[in-house]
Amino acid sequence: MTHQTHPGSSTANTAPGKRIWFDRRELDLILWTYGKLVAEGECRDYAIGAHSEYAAFCMYKRAAEAPTFIIEKWPELARKQGAYSLVNSTGQILKRGHELDAVLRFFDKKRFQVID
Repeated sequence: MTHQTHPGSSTANTAPGKRIWFDRRELDLILWTYGKLVAEGECRDYAIGAHSEYAAFCMYKRAAEAPTFIIEKWPELARKQGAYSLVNSTGQILKRGHELDAVLRFFDKKRFQVID
């Protein structure tokens, strides 16, 4: 998965070889949300990435496509905009915040569906 570095971020604060990961509580919240999306038919596969500046949990509707949703953790942004963000397949930030559970509430909202 290729991802551009976040504007204003720098690797100067990160030790060589150090990776950002989701902790157990964060992963539990993410996997619970992912499970709901699988049950609804919205997702079928996932990937987890640990990078020097951020961690990413990518959710795919089809494995051969780009991720439908990406949950990112940017510790550098924790005091500013919030460390967590939800990004769609085009790179648009759908929700950002200081608490992961608040960001994941995006999936609790009823989504509009086209009715024929």
